[in-house]
Amino acid sequence: MIEIPSDLHKDLVPLAFLLGDWAGAGVHDFPGAEKCNFGQEVSFTHDGRNFLEYHSRTWVLDKDGNKVKPLESESGFWRIDADRKVEVTMTRNDGVVEIWYGELAAGKPQIDLVTDAVARTAGSRPYSGGKRLYGYVKGDLMWVGEKQTPEVALRPYMSAQLKKVVTPEEVERWAKSLPDDLPDDGIAFFK
Repeated sequence: MIEIPSDLHKDLVPLAFLLGDWAGAGVHDFPGAEKCNFGQEVSFTHDGRNFLEYHSRTWVLDKDGNKVKPLESESGFWRIDADRKVEVTMTRNDGVVEIWYGELAAGKPQIDLVTDAVARTAGSRPYSGGKRLYGYVKGDLMWVGEKQTPEVALRPYMSAQLKKVVTPEEVERWAKSLPDDLPDDGIAFFK
């Protein structure tokens, strides 16, 4: 269920499906790096202004799903204009700053992004650009990232499926909004 907060800036309504905390797992595979499964936590928040604030942390998972070590962290700001054009500014822990441009698909919660500008610190690994696809599918946030370097052509390198994290306060609020005439036995509810 997509909720639109009453204090969300009107320009951001098309991006409301991103709001909240998300957690899940995915796969990382790029030449020159360790192929692994990873865990991820993502947060999209707002404060009433015309942007979403974004934070993501990933970490390598062992074969039992335990956290082994940090993988990547990034943070940034997402905006959308009246023509459904999306712009993202992003900073990553490896010394890369990116500007992404893309578009919200017509009639579905899907965003395609491509890098427009990349700046790197002297100590960062080679990187020359990327593409990302985000989609809201059956209540999950799914994404795939592609990247390229001077030595490696654009190719997929990370993808994940994330579930919405529900807080106890949200559960309480939803429970209070249920109708008073629900069946008592629990079984009749599903008939």
